Amino acid sequence: DELCFEFGLELDEITSEREIISKEQGDSKASDASDVILYKIDVPANRYDLLCLEGLVRGLQVFKNKLEAPRYRRLSPDSGESQRLIITKETAAVRPHAVAAVLRNITFTQERYDSFIELQEKLHQNICRSRSLVAIGTHDLDTISGPFTYTAKAPGDICFRPLNQTKEYTATQLMSLYKTDSHLRHYLPIIEDKPVYPVIYDSNDIVLSMPPIINGDHSKISLKTKNVFIECTATDLTKAKIVLDMIVTMFSEYCAQPFTVEQAEVVYPDGKTCIYPELAYRKEKLSGEFINKKVGIRESTERIAQLLTRMCLLSQPTGVGDEIEVEIPPTRPDVIHACDIMEDAAIAYGFNNITRTTPHTYTVANQFPLNKLTELLRQDLAAAGFTEALNFALCSQEDIADKLGKKISETRAIHISNPKTAEFQVARTTLLPGLLKTIAANRKMPLPLKLFEISDVVLKDESKDSTFFPGRCAEIFVRGTSVGRLGVLHPDVIGRFELTMPCSALEMDLEPFL
Repeated sequence: DELCFEFGLELDEITSEREIISKEQGDSKASDASDVILYKIDVPANRYDLLCLEGLVRGLQVFKNKLEAPRYRRLSPDSGESQRLIITKETAAVRPHAVAAVLRNITFTQERYDSFIELQEKLHQNICRSRSLVAIGTHDLDTISGPFTYTAKAPGDICFRPLNQTKEYTATQLMSLYKTDSHLRHYLPIIEDKPVYPVIYDSNDIVLSMPPIINGDHSKISLKTKNVFIECTATDLTKAKIVLDMIVTMFSEYCAQPFTVEQAEVVYPDGKTCIYPELAYRKEKLSGEFINKKVGIRESTERIAQLLTRMCLLSQPTGVGDEIEVEIPPTRPDVIHACDIMEDAAIAYGFNNITRTTPHTYTVANQFPLNKLTELLRQDLAAAGFTEALNFALCSQEDIADKLGKKISETRAIHISNPKTAEFQVARTTLLPGLLKTIAANRKMPLPLKLFEISDVVLKDESKDSTFFPGRCAEIFVRGTSVGRLGVLHPDVIGRFELTMPCSALEMDLEPFL
């Protein structure tokens, strides 16, 4: 726990497979589970180099000065001719970018193989945005032959045997097959409406993969695989480069020449040729004073350079004043600004080691009057036996119109120009729909259900309210200004929320009471 904290991470839990299953499914289901200790560690979302055991252990060893940060190198193949991936113009309509590389003479064990697959899945869910930006394909190079062609074809024209299947399917059949697959069905919408699907062939017309859905079974990797061909197809080239760099840097330590990667050529439709992986090192310069001032410490440039080197950022004083030159390796795409370097210096120094000081400037803080009033109201309502609900500020048009007995054209609603879902089409003009939906979701609970919500609403123009039962409602005025309404909700409104019991409500604007 202490080591993780020193490195800027958080040890979330120490558990075991048996303990996890026991909690979720009961002791009877956990009888055959493993007792091996598992450490759950929270990793920052942009630290892709810490998503696998190899990167995490390597980073901790460098941090504790037990290992020097490795130097990653891109090599030409011994044969002199690089593997080539040729992109055709048809891919522009669906997934235009691709990068590639080769891990040569790699040695897998079961643990290494599992970590290799797990890292791909973590990257897919993280930087790849569920494969919508980047999809990773890994293949046993000894089962295929280059050059490889990345193209796009009509679904009916693509036919191959997908991973872990026993027969061939067309792409159209695969989309139907995987609609019920708990894992792959989430990726189908990425391409299913496209006129053509992306596909990668080798020189013998063997399908390597149909990104971003599935790889071919012919080229699948195993524990016996010695040479791995890695391809990443993408809609975002920058993300694809990062993903490729991350995979090869993490697992090149298992190659015959550790931390070396064999280059591959990618030929674009216009004839342009690029060499991947880039494995680019870049240098930044900043002053020791900048870091000292921002972190709140007083260290020499030599000491700051040592701190940064412990974070895998090889650094040294330039000799010009207090200037420090910092080298950012290809494993650290999260470092994009001097502030990121400063943060790593603070982590290496130790947040608990920073001396507490009194601020040089003073301010008088006060709670906003509206917040103070609402907090008092929350306490009183809770003391009266009401439970506070917190609902989304966005809702559907139906919630604030049809279900409340209104026409959407008559409401004072602000409409979202590009709603991502029907549940978030407009900003709420009233708190009632959210509360009624909360009651509907909890209608099996014992009555009475007493809820309240104090939150913002968004209003545009005046409209007539027909939410309440005629003759059973009242309008509230403060100093001649209408601030709300109370009364019995109309039976039609209650029915639209699938409720069967009468409901009364009070809604009012609190700002006039300030």
